[in-house]
Amino acid sequence: MRRSTFGLLLSVVFVASVTFAQTKSKWVVSWTASSHGPYPSGNASAQPDLRLAFPAPPTGARDQSFRLIIKPELWGRVARLRFSNAFGTQPVTFDGVFVGLQLASSAVVSGTNRPVTFSGKRTITIQPGAIAWSDGFMLPFANARLSQQLIGRKLAVSFHVAGESGPMSWHAKALQTSYLSFPGAGAHGHEEGEAAFPLSTTSWFFLDALEVQTTAEAFAVVAFGDSITDGTNSTLNGDDRWPDVLARRLRAAYGNRVAVVNAGIGGNQVVGPAEYSAQKPSSGGPSALSRLDRDVLYFSGVAAVIWLEGINDLTRGATVETIQAGMKEGVARIRAQLKGVRVIGATLTPALGAANVTGSPEQDQKRRQLNEFIRTSGLFDGIADFDRATTDPATGALKAEFIHNTTIGGEGDRLHPNRLGYLAMGMAIDLSLFKPAPVLTRKR
Repeated sequence: MRRSTFGLLLSVVFVASVTFAQTKSKWVVSWTASSHGPYPSGNASAQPDLRLAFPAPPTGARDQSFRLIIKPELWGRVARLRFSNAFGTQPVTFDGVFVGLQLASSAVVSGTNRPVTFSGKRTITIQPGAIAWSDGFMLPFANARLSQQLIGRKLAVSFHVAGESGPMSWHAKALQTSYLSFPGAGAHGHEEGEAAFPLSTTSWFFLDALEVQTTAEAFAVVAFGDSITDGTNSTLNGDDRWPDVLARRLRAAYGNRVAVVNAGIGGNQVVGPAEYSAQKPSSGGPSALSRLDRDVLYFSGVAAVIWLEGINDLTRGATVETIQAGMKEGVARIRAQLKGVRVIGATLTPALGAANVTGSPEQDQKRRQLNEFIRTSGLFDGIADFDRATTDPATGALKAEFIHNTTIGGEGDRLHPNRLGYLAMGMAIDLSLFKPAPVLTRKR
């Protein structure tokens, strides 16, 4: 199989970070939001009308501020951010970057807002196709004594786009409310109040990762997949996707040393589309194989990957054999790059009776064939059997109680589980697959 050139062409800017002399500590990814294309290409959920914020999508943001709300899965006193211009067509300049503890809505807890720098400067320009890490910055409130109280709390990451951004790299299906200023409003990230951020969005823009410096035994699990990992039909602001459920279970078992980060993209495929660019986007983003480096392998502290994909490939006409070959290639690349990693294969949930070709009996037979490969091929180090957790044995379809839509209400689509279904999926995963492992190092 010919590998897409997207992952090879994506340039990476690693901005020099402050060195923190902490013994037996390391960086571990704590939150992710896979950029999948230029706004508005994608599959947002419960999105407010954004015409006031972005009147002309090709122009993007214009002299305005963002306050994005994110939930770290690990807390540490030192953190860093990654910004993405992966699907931009022109350089984007960011300044006025601040991080604070969210109070409520777009307000920040008084005294927690901290400036963020890039190679010691308060501004950075990121070229088209590039991503960039900030310097490390202190979160004084995230100390060991308070770490238990911070579980479930969220950060407000604020930044200003100077001038016009052009096409904006984004993650459509955040299922988390964040906040925007009007175009031309200027830089307001330093403000703790909410008056400067009157507009809301359920998507994340430009920001795509947070890492924290934490103890040597800490590690991350990456949930890599499509809309059923991204959380379609889960609760807006509810943090009840299956990776969220797994994260809470692992935290209860192992404490503040395991992060489960979500690298799902609605509509994503293992091997398709054959071509993807800012000029020729599709709603599901670049293929899993072409985004694997950026969304899994470039992160710190990754000890395990759970891969749930294939239904969108089948819907778009890929053969089972093609998907299997793509999975073999992806797993080989993960193991070649991450020493000691555990790759968990997840079986595909049922879609029988869903709209269009996805729900046909013929497609369901192919799904079953792919699931049998995932279970029995020996490719994976373990199995998350989501199929068995969500299928009604009497009908072969999604269990009736898992169908209704818990994002916006309604009957559901018979493809995406609801909050109850995601809970069942998260509870079905064997925690022994993630027993704390020795310290991992990325191969060079």
